[in-house]
Amino acid sequence: MLLNSSIYYINICGIVAIPLTFYRAYDPTHTMTLQLLKKIGVSEGEIRVYTVLLEHGRSPVNTIHEQTGIERRNIYDILNKLIERGLVAYVTENKRRYFQVAHPKKIIGYIEEQQQELEQTKKDLEKEIPALIKQFEFSRPSANAQIYRGPEGMKAVWEDMLNYKDIYWIGSGRYIPKKLPHFFTNWNKRRIKAKIKIWNIMRWEMRKEVTPFPFESIKFLPKEFSGSPTVIGIHGDRVVNMLLGDDLFAFVIEYKGLAENYRQYHKYLWEHVAKG
Repeated sequence: MLLNSSIYYINICGIVAIPLTFYRAYDPTHTMTLQLLKKIGVSEGEIRVYTVLLEHGRSPVNTIHEQTGIERRNIYDILNKLIERGLVAYVTENKRRYFQVAHPKKIIGYIEEQQQELEQTKKDLEKEIPALIKQFEFSRPSANAQIYRGPEGMKAVWEDMLNYKDIYWIGSGRYIPKKLPHFFTNWNKRRIKAKIKIWNIMRWEMRKEVTPFPFESIKFLPKEFSGSPTVIGIHGDRVVNMLLGDDLFAFVIEYKGLAENYRQYHKYLWEHVAKG
């Protein structure tokens, strides 16, 4: 399997030019490295320049320009960003600057630096959150409705649940754990750590499939209640109606009286209808 090639020409008697092609072998580690660089925020242009330096070694701007096709003025901007990230270094020889890939361990150093910056940003933001919440509570109406769609919308709804000590479900079928397993695993760990309780009235067909999570109590609706994958959730002053089929859709109503009525409805089902 071939990754790329370089083409050179040999002249015979100054008349005939015969192309000679030299191929580089496919290197899965190299490809994986470039994919990881994308994940840590390195741009497409930066990766192209980094790739050239990785393959050709120490190179002047002319070589980078020839190999990437990127305009020279943009190459300088890209190189400066790579140098700031610690991924590229340079040396000056005979008044000419040559660029080269820094030691691969610098990638780990860059990630650690980003983590430190995120941690500091998180600490700074945590100091501002009380003021933001106060302003939010002051300006919001007594009744509010919002619509969320798709995986990111579902994540936003579920993240909001972690702000309350109890979560009530009616008609649950473990849909989010199945559709967004990585997100749910992380979310559930945080819920358990915060000791947030779940009171889960699940569909009848789930009775042989589920085991309660820590801080979760489960009962099951009668068989005749089974149907489309629609779920009702109650947390705080919010009532969430979720459609969790092929399309992910959530309609959130924030109204204290309505949420209390739904909690009473949940309580009735829990005590008189649902089976343990």
